[in-house]
Amino acid sequence: MLLKILITGKVVAVENYARYTDESRFDAIKMVSKLLGVSIEDAEDEMNISKGLTVRKGWLKSRWCPKAGSRNTNYPPVECTARAYLLYLLSCTLFADKSGSQVSIALLKLLEDLDDVGNYAWVQLH
Repeated sequence: MLLKILITGKVVAVENYARYTDESRFDAIKMVSKLLGVSIEDAEDEMNISKGLTVRKGWLKSRWCPKAGSRNTNYPPVECTARAYLLYLLSCTLFADKSGSQVSIALLKLLEDLDDVGNYAWVQLH
């Protein structure tokens, strides 16, 4: 129970990407590419810019919200767009960090199966 509200569902537990290694970085790049519908090169470029196992919120937002007047017709699949939006939403609310501009890709793993997202107890325990 939290604030007298019953909490039910699967525990939100993410794979630990805190230990930065070449292997964890490569796995993270592959996951970002697959789940957000971007090329390996784009995922790697973004993680180089963000300097870690994170992506920038601005980059993430551009995955589902193209700039006004953009003629880009190469949109990612709807599942990838939904994941980008949900990841952004989670990073702004339940899992906000001090930077205010970075999103840990560890949260992305929770959004891999969109049919399962509603089964989690979305409460951050410290």
